[in-house]
Amino acid sequence: MVTLKTAVRTRRIKWVAARLGALCAVVLILGFGIFVWVLPRQQIVLDRDADGIVVLTGGTSRVIDGLDLLKSQRGKRLLITGVNLGTTTADIAREAPSYNRVLACCVDLDYSAINTLGNAVQAKLWATQHDFHSLIVVTSAYHMPRALAELEHQLPNVTLVPYPVLSDRLRVEPWWTNGDTTKLVVSEYLKYLFAELRMRFDSSAADNRDGRTSYGSLAAPPARPRVAENL
Repeated sequence: MVTLKTAVRTRRIKWVAARLGALCAVVLILGFGIFVWVLPRQQIVLDRDADGIVVLTGGTSRVIDGLDLLKSQRGKRLLITGVNLGTTTADIAREAPSYNRVLACCVDLDYSAINTLGNAVQAKLWATQHDFHSLIVVTSAYHMPRALAELEHQLPNVTLVPYPVLSDRLRVEPWWTNGDTTKLVVSEYLKYLFAELRMRFDSSAADNRDGRTSYGSLAAPPARPRVAENL
């Protein structure tokens, strides 16, 4: 038989849990509102150059924008991180012949990153190798908050200059009017929250601060299977 004291305690626990759940829901909704509010809606014009340029793969337009920035001498070198196995700078040159010169001299490809954390780690190693203290970051607008968070965690002493790329869909219609776009933005918000939570307990950035690596250009990529997409 349930005593009065036990019933009161159970009711109080349920009341507190309900209030905490409601508070968490409000915080999540408000956070999502802020997240979408700060997402760029127009292509930006850079007001400064940087030592290097980093492109996080996930769309052809990101690579072209990065190459255009390099060709315009907005940075000294370009890293394309998370490249599909089998792709070389020669392949990119065939698709974008107007960038042959910069592809031959100043572009590095990373094949190892399989997610945004991996992108940030490889960007850190690349920036350390070249002694770069500022980076232009090229990725999609909806992906930029998480990319910057991961990069800032790995490169706390490097200045990051965001260069968000707007998809055609986001250019012509609000995100909430299309189911696929809505799912994409909500998913990216949840991934951003998870990344922020994970980084609170992540000491790998400090542990690997002096890391070094090398990157491919015209050479064939390593024979290693790719297990996930970048985003």
